[in-house]
Amino acid sequence: MADVRRMRQIADGAVPPVCILEFDGDLTDHLVRQGLAQPFPQWACFHTTMFSIELEGITCGIIARTIGGPYAVLIAEQLHAAGASLIIGLTSAGRVAADLPLPCLVVATAAIRDEGTSYHYLPPAPEVACPSTVVAQLALALAATGWSVRSGKVWTTDAPYRETEPQLAHWAEQGALAVEMQAASLFAFGHARQAAVATVAMVSNAIGHDGDQFNTGSMEDGLNVLKAIARAAKSYLGAEATR
Repeated sequence: MADVRRMRQIADGAVPPVCILEFDGDLTDHLVRQGLAQPFPQWACFHTTMFSIELEGITCGIIARTIGGPYAVLIAEQLHAAGASLIIGLTSAGRVAADLPLPCLVVATAAIRDEGTSYHYLPPAPEVACPSTVVAQLALALAATGWSVRSGKVWTTDAPYRETEPQLAHWAEQGALAVEMQAASLFAFGHARQAAVATVAMVSNAIGHDGDQFNTGSMEDGLNVLKAIARAAKSYLGAEATR
């Protein structure tokens, strides 16, 4: 990070206290086009651009398209080193639990470690819990958006085109609600580095679903989700400050 600052003549400066990894990137693109998100010039990173946005009285950083566990953790490591107090992943996901409505939001309380990155941070184990208590605030704030919201376990895999029907049935039996690509990696990083992280999944597709696939609502819906995340983050950081 020091080399990025030197090579690109970036001034010193802490990142916003809340940073959101928006894995798909479409929402970030929309916010930039609308002038709601502005470039954050103090972000010293070779790989990504950060934008800042004011949400519910708190400045949030947002970084798009950090998809997959290795990339998400690469950026999370840098965010943590740069002073971020809370890192939240906002990801799209597929349905695993048959009773999950589409679309819906899942606040991940734990993740099945069917990927590689988490094993570089923690000893082998089937699952890893979310290391932050912000999950309770997230579930409460997101419920006010009108989305259907569930809290529970997700299945993290780094082989997105190998989500076979037998695997889906197996992980459904193990209590997984949805499948995505980052949560286990981020949670392991959070435990190892004592960093506050969380994941919110927008579940929008499923095998055998007859309705619209990948329907995550309008951009206004997405902005409302971001506002709810900001409210939860503000509540969490306020509670942490009084401890």
